Amino acid sequence: MKKPFGKKSKVDESKVDESKVDESKVEKVKVKETSLVDADYNRKKLFKKGINRMADEKLEEACELFQQALRIDPNSVETLMKLGYARFHLGEHNEAIRIYDKILDIDVTNPEVWNLKGLVHYEQKKYAKALDEVEKAIESDPTYGMAWYNKACFLSLLNQVPDSLEALKRSIEIDVKNARRSIRDFDFKNVRIEEGFKRIQEVVVLESVRQGYHTLGAIVWTTYLDRVDAETGLKKLLEKGLLVQNEKRDGLSKIPIYDLAPNVAERIGKERKGLFGITRKTLPRPIKNLKELSQAIQSVREAIEEEDVEKTLNVFEEFTDIEKSGEQMIEMFLDEHREIRLWKIRLKDRGEDYIIDNKDKMLTLFDNIEVTITKKLRNEIT
Repeated sequence: MKKPFGKKSKVDESKVDESKVDESKVEKVKVKETSLVDADYNRKKLFKKGINRMADEKLEEACELFQQALRIDPNSVETLMKLGYARFHLGEHNEAIRIYDKILDIDVTNPEVWNLKGLVHYEQKKYAKALDEVEKAIESDPTYGMAWYNKACFLSLLNQVPDSLEALKRSIEIDVKNARRSIRDFDFKNVRIEEGFKRIQEVVVLESVRQGYHTLGAIVWTTYLDRVDAETGLKKLLEKGLLVQNEKRDGLSKIPIYDLAPNVAERIGKERKGLFGITRKTLPRPIKNLKELSQAIQSVREAIEEEDVEKTLNVFEEFTDIEKSGEQMIEMFLDEHREIRLWKIRLKDRGEDYIIDNKDKMLTLFDNIEVTITKKLRNEIT
């Protein structure tokens, strides 16, 4: 697992919601605001400098910049969040807890902070305390997939195997990537022999085939499963009618290849590998109403920029309602469709604060969708 600040902390980064706090992938940002139009200009400038220092793994410098930003606004949740995360990776666990508690004094229902508090206790091997904290995260946001995943880890470490499996299944229902993440997670050593975990391995194998890996060797390589478990998963999926097996010639011999059964491919779509192993989606049905989807993106971008919660929720319906563009979203952008549905729930719960905290992430997602749609429209025209 990649650990952006691994020199100071042994915590597994797979247990952190990277969309919230992982700064290893943050690009250097250029400040566009001016102090003439933005009263919060100086704090934002210091905050972004701190983000860039974290990306460079200069955590002490990042902490100093965040502290300077907090002198301007002591109650800035986003600044406190990053300061606490930096302190955590510096091994200053008590200070991280103090900062997280201050955020909870401001917003006691913040699920990300409860999850991060749980990770501090996890790092200290206080698994019962970690479980208490992550359960509060789930109480605040029942759709927070990473909190469910961490709950499964902590329950496994406490040897509460059935409950661990149930929490892991719930996390996978929210985000299928958690299935693959669990395969090599040592925290699940207590549950690997359980039949329920074997079914999770089947989910991982099925997802690998969906992404275009059709041979046993490729499936083993992409899933991190050992060969025996991958073969077992394939056998079970064949018995259930979810996969079909054919053969292809390899020199003088033939090797088995696996693909989604036609009815499964129709429901969830397939992907095929392109240049350099990057996957390209092939859709089970013709694309419809791409122009309408593109127009909806313009509307939702405007609503998000205006920080208009009601308008944003209304436009989100265009992307989630099957009677509107929901079908195209599921076919072309399954992960993004899931993310938008989660945003709807969180917006209803937290309103304007949530849209402000996640504006950049939302706009980026819709920008990426628009790029794909534009390319598809061009191909359709030509």
